[in-house]
Amino acid sequence: MFRKKKSPRYPHRAPMPMIRRRQPMRYHMKHQFGVRDFAFLQTMHALTGTPMSEGNLVTILKNGIEIFPSMLSAIRSAKRTINLEFYIYWDGDIGRKFAEALAERARAGVEVKVILDSVGSVEMSQWLVNFLTRNGIDIEWYHPLRWYTISRFNHRTHRKLLIVDGRIGFSGGVGIADDWLGDADSKEHWRDTVARVEGPVVTQMQSAFMDNWVKSRGELLTGLDYFPALPPAGRQIAQVLKSSPTEGSSTVKLLYIISIVSAVKSIYIANAYFLPDTDTLRALEGAVRRGVDVRVIVPGEFTDVPIVRQASRWHYELLLRRGIRIFEYQPTMMHAKTMVVDGAWTTIGSSNFDDRSFRLNDEVNVNIYDDGIGTQMEAMFHADLARSEEITLRRWFRRGWLDKFKEKVAEIFKPQL
Repeated sequence: MFRKKKSPRYPHRAPMPMIRRRQPMRYHMKHQFGVRDFAFLQTMHALTGTPMSEGNLVTILKNGIEIFPSMLSAIRSAKRTINLEFYIYWDGDIGRKFAEALAERARAGVEVKVILDSVGSVEMSQWLVNFLTRNGIDIEWYHPLRWYTISRFNHRTHRKLLIVDGRIGFSGGVGIADDWLGDADSKEHWRDTVARVEGPVVTQMQSAFMDNWVKSRGELLTGLDYFPALPPAGRQIAQVLKSSPTEGSSTVKLLYIISIVSAVKSIYIANAYFLPDTDTLRALEGAVRRGVDVRVIVPGEFTDVPIVRQASRWHYELLLRRGIRIFEYQPTMMHAKTMVVDGAWTTIGSSNFDDRSFRLNDEVNVNIYDDGIGTQMEAMFHADLARSEEITLRRWFRRGWLDKFKEKVAEIFKPQL
């Protein structure tokens, strides 16, 4: 059996070497319509280049207690293909279960393709890697460090994707590691959200995986085993957006800007790393001036990358003075990357609200246009609010000098966070 190895308390975000700084993409947009207007869907399609897909069934999964059993069940039911792309895959109990499930299907003749980020998954033991390859699983390491690849070392795949038989897809903020086990019931079990998708939009999710498989391996995966005809599975409109710095624009930043500027009633954001740039801050400020209720849940004391939290806190005063309400999640690490606008438009994915996701990482988000999903996500957000502490200006001004010093130092590194 497996040699178990404790998942390290290792920052699972991409590293911060000062290698080459891309100039950030600048976007500005006026409020002309709401998310419930047809013009919103047309604009999102036109500016991101990805169509809205009808006839989908989306299931929201909360925390490891729901996410991992659903993923493993889908893997074990695979008949033809399994494609998996993750930033983090670590040794541990859940890593072992995924490895065993993938190996069993590979031995049964299922084509299993895996992309792992060579930085995020660096702690995977060679023994586990050998087990996977020995059982017929095809692994590709994304941007491994070599002397001739130093210029792209800062470009990581932060995507979280699992597609089974081209028919069932998963995406969200989770990694394959024991940190995500449980139900956010202790500081060792993180809070996260994943979307399980069936229907025609899974083809877009499969395309996002193929994007990095071709870049890494140069191999085109084609045919009905990967791209089957997908009949309607539900009534939800959905879209899968992939973003990469190699494409010359930040699709994920466009997603946030268009959504925020189109809000009429409410914007509820839960994000592990909230460092808005000038454009997104301007959009959020404009929403508040329109009377939109803007609330953001971020990690509290329990965080895996303290410097990112300090850099985020450096901007609290600016955000609070502009009417953006900030809440710090208390029980454990808040790792979700979700936003729901006006109870109708939801995005769930891998992208953080920061420069790294906007201009350095490969990301993917599932967007859902549906009142039922929106209502469910708002209820989930308010449940998380009940476990969070609001940061007010009065409380903020009372913080100690050491905290202020840490925040000022962290701000220096913001472009790489």
